[in-house]
Amino acid sequence: MTRSQKTIISILSITACALLLALGYYIYQGYQSFAAQPLGPALPFTQQTMPPTWTASPASASTPAGLVTLAPTVTYATNTPSPMCGGANIMNILVVGADTRGDNYAYGLADAIRILRVDFVTPKVSVLEFPRDLWVEIPHIEDNLAGQDHEKLNQAYLYGQPGFKYWDDPSGGAGLLTLTLNLNFGVQIDHYIAVNMRTFVNIVNAVGGIDVHIPDKETARASNLSIGDHYLDGSEALKVVRNREGGTFERANNQNIVLCGLRKRLTSPAIVTQIPALIESFKDNVITDFTPEQLAQLACLGTKLPPQNIVFASFPIELFNQTREYDPVFEKRISILDADFNIMRDYVMRFQNGSWPEPSTELPTKDDEESTVICG
Repeated sequence: MTRSQKTIISILSITACALLLALGYYIYQGYQSFAAQPLGPALPFTQQTMPPTWTASPASASTPAGLVTLAPTVTYATNTPSPMCGGANIMNILVVGADTRGDNYAYGLADAIRILRVDFVTPKVSVLEFPRDLWVEIPHIEDNLAGQDHEKLNQAYLYGQPGFKYWDDPSGGAGLLTLTLNLNFGVQIDHYIAVNMRTFVNIVNAVGGIDVHIPDKETARASNLSIGDHYLDGSEALKVVRNREGGTFERANNQNIVLCGLRKRLTSPAIVTQIPALIESFKDNVITDFTPEQLAQLACLGTKLPPQNIVFASFPIELFNQTREYDPVFEKRISILDADFNIMRDYVMRFQNGSWPEPSTELPTKDDEESTVICG
């Protein structure tokens, strides 16, 4: 090989390397840009919040034991651990299970409403269930309902969806439900994710089904499953989470059992590597403002969470009173849940600062002061 040929080959090799590096950099930059782009509209920034000096009303004197009123505290810099998986210190997430059966999200009530407090430092995930039948004030609906500004909590999601669109914001039902939770209970939410029934079934099937454990007769009766271990496919899991026979609170427990099973499957070694593909396949069927990067952070955290650090909680059952309210929309008295919202605000405040709930190793019963479940 002549000197000139060697020179030409060297130049071509250097050029090829430069092109590969440039292409790699371009692809990396493109991925970084994609990973940082939210998959849906952001939540509104006009959330109403409780003033820092807020205290519960005198009615809270009769609240269940252990309730506290929190005052602002001074914090000092400490050598606390860094958040895991590149996440934020704390992230509050609204999770909605919509009752629509089709592939679209034009309509649908919020069949399940959960607030997730994700702690990337500890790490820990706490999940708080909000009863869907609470009679609440819903902002931005008054003009569309002839002066009516109260409805059930689950209807806040419906009225914000494109089918109704009672307020003009791209975040739709999730945004209006967020404002409603904030207005009535002081809930602060950073992100949201909404899943309809068909997508829920498809997700459970996509991960190969789930395994659940039914520990006692009460849970068996409420879930229509026998005591012991069960494997559920998507359709069977949907039947459990939507079972109404035991009542509102038993239904919430059924949902928590299924969520525990889904969490176990999603964090199993066989599934973790498939999560990017699952995100890609369902990104058009799930409504969320998460970025792919944030979803990857949550998936990463899920593999590091000890079972005892995943807690499902409900407000104490004795806070609620089943009653009826005249609804001008339906022109009749409808069944609702009534409660002292000041007491609920106090629980929300403690939930969001991480002081409630305390983990429990047993499934709740009707006699429990407050209901907590951990994923074993």
